[in-house]
Amino acid sequence: MLRCWTAALQLTELFVSSLVHMLYGFYIFSSAVAGDLSQGLSDWFFKPNADFAVKREQTACSASRTSVEDLPPIVLVHGIFGFGKGRLGGLSYFAGAENKYERVLVPDLGSLTSIYDRARELFYYLKGGQVDYGEEHSKACGHSQFGRTYEQGNYPEWDEDHPIHFVGHSAGAQVVRVLQQMLADKAFKGYENTSENWVLSITSLSGAFNGTTRTYLDGMHPEDWKSLKPISLLQICRLGVIVYDWLDLAWLKEYYNFGFDHFNMSWKKKGISGLVDCLLGNVGPFASGDWILPDLTIQGSVELNSHLHTFPNTYYFSYATKRTRKIMGVTVPSSILGVHPLLLIRVLQMSQWRHPSDVAPPFKGYRDEDWQDNDGAINTISMTHPRFPVEHPSHFIQDDSQCQSLQPGIWYYKVVEGDHILFIINRERAGVEFDLMYDSIFERCRKHVFKRNPQMLPNEAQH
Repeated sequence: MLRCWTAALQLTELFVSSLVHMLYGFYIFSSAVAGDLSQGLSDWFFKPNADFAVKREQTACSASRTSVEDLPPIVLVHGIFGFGKGRLGGLSYFAGAENKYERVLVPDLGSLTSIYDRARELFYYLKGGQVDYGEEHSKACGHSQFGRTYEQGNYPEWDEDHPIHFVGHSAGAQVVRVLQQMLADKAFKGYENTSENWVLSITSLSGAFNGTTRTYLDGMHPEDWKSLKPISLLQICRLGVIVYDWLDLAWLKEYYNFGFDHFNMSWKKKGISGLVDCLLGNVGPFASGDWILPDLTIQGSVELNSHLHTFPNTYYFSYATKRTRKIMGVTVPSSILGVHPLLLIRVLQMSQWRHPSDVAPPFKGYRDEDWQDNDGAINTISMTHPRFPVEHPSHFIQDDSQCQSLQPGIWYYKVVEGDHILFIINRERAGVEFDLMYDSIFERCRKHVFKRNPQMLPNEAQH
């Protein structure tokens, strides 16, 4: 009997461990991250001395600067299926970019939770306290009002006099925009003094501002953009996530968490009948639509954007990635070697996707040809700046030398040749481009967008 129980436990652990790795790469990275994870983990385990040397060098450099405490934090916000510091055995979602500069934070937010829920989580991660999703929203979506508690905020002094720089990858960029709007709307109970000026700058890396046609390829219905097709990649993902959360293995959730704890899908609270209800789609995040995929459809993004503003005192910059080109009028992948092998098929599929002719277009003026360029996960048109339903002020940048005099309230954007995961997980893939881009981002944060409070500049940034 003991042997049977031991064997069953081992099989369960093997199943769940395999499930998280499968799901992690299954959707947005099309299993492409699997190889990069292996490389990243290998680097993390077998190159500790190099990491230590980098940190030691950074410590030495920082000694000659004005106190690090005088610098606003730079907060790196991960995208869908992403993770923050401390997850996946210490692997870095941003491939170690957080070690390139001082005072960089990497929060761990729900990897599949809605943009709204993640924005709420990000606020309390910084200010501290128990995450409050809001009474009205929680009742409407069928989950607990309160979530994780941060005994000590990671930047409790955050306010208009101590603003923050945000850098968001993929859906993370839209999370930051929603958070800024919440600050402007004073949407956090007990914090009546919040304002949009708590955000000093927003930098987007392949940001999902206007949605992506990939959501429809993977299983979202173009008709209502909230329900899933019966047979699809996302259905498999949905079933796997429900089982993962229902099993509720503490050690595994510490390793990786989809972020649905506030939905209370654990076997301890739901039992077998609760699992069946979730799997049938009667309850849970996939039933209420309070998860991230509806937000990433074009219609969901248009609905979100209709409530979001670009504010006059905030600096905005975005890097739009693209791995397509036109040959004789046909959009095809621009490079075979430059695209991760398991993202290549997605680049091709997205370049050929057409909106169903019998379904109303997602917004007035929609054209399929505008959405053909992509990076394997997001359409390039979606990444430059908020466009739909109203286009926000923007300015195209050819190269970083044009970034010497940025003005607030305008989305400056640059188009970069690369796929959706070029600048995350595996630093070696991007090569020298990785350092050039992150150095440019951090320097711009420290110098060019510091004009609101020049007295806070570090010494060397004043020259």
